[in-house]
Amino acid sequence: MITIKFLGGAKKSFQTDQIHIKQSNISINDLLEELIKQKPADTHEFDTENMLIAVNGVDSSAIQGKDTIIHDEDIVSIIPVIHGGTTTEPPTKIHDREVQIMAINGGDINIGVKFLEDLRRMYPNVVIQAVSKNFVASKSHVEKILDVSLKAEKNNALLSKKIEMDILMRFALTGQISKAIKDAGIKPRTNFILILIGNPDIPKPLYAKFESLSDDLEDNHHNLLKKHFNITKKHLDTVSSNTPLEDILVEKAVIII
Repeated sequence: MITIKFLGGAKKSFQTDQIHIKQSNISINDLLEELIKQKPADTHEFDTENMLIAVNGVDSSAIQGKDTIIHDEDIVSIIPVIHGGTTTEPPTKIHDREVQIMAINGGDINIGVKFLEDLRRMYPNVVIQAVSKNFVASKSHVEKILDVSLKAEKNNALLSKKIEMDILMRFALTGQISKAIKDAGIKPRTNFILILIGNPDIPKPLYAKFESLSDDLEDNHHNLLKKHFNITKKHLDTVSSNTPLEDILVEKAVIII
């Protein structure tokens, strides 16, 4: 017997988070055909071309793709991937860690913390965090915050036990976890920045799955940021820099206690 766990939007297609099938020693392709037969007719579309499929916690793309054979007592996890827009830029390196930063258009999807938790279980060696796009000034702002958080991790000086929360708190400029989640955390059907940090590298199957999800990263949210953090023109004029707003935000992020 094979156990199939549906995560994220896949649960809407089957109106449950888990089913069992009696077949074994079948390929993922065969499994998907069987699932299509079992899916209730009046439920959400089950798009077999756009999903992460893990077998016992390992992305099938890292095995034999849809030709991967599933055996008796295996656990198959299915997470839909949601299309956004343009192709992302290649990963960058920060403190010998591979970093991928992607803007995701969340207007038509219902993604939340549970989705991120499921991905973190599948990829325990990758730091996965999402931040409201309203709290990001630019790509360089993200890179500078990640530089701060990774240095804090190296020096055992994180604001929280986990670096994922440290990152969120530094974007929200608060030492309170609950406020960071409320202000800068992701919310259903809103745009956000997805951050992946490899240790040292991001698994290529994970990176490839998200390449097609990106949107425009450089939307200007400067007025929202200045209003939220009460940053005035006088404050900006005191900074001798081409990026005074993000430099002020990063400086504040460094000294959070």
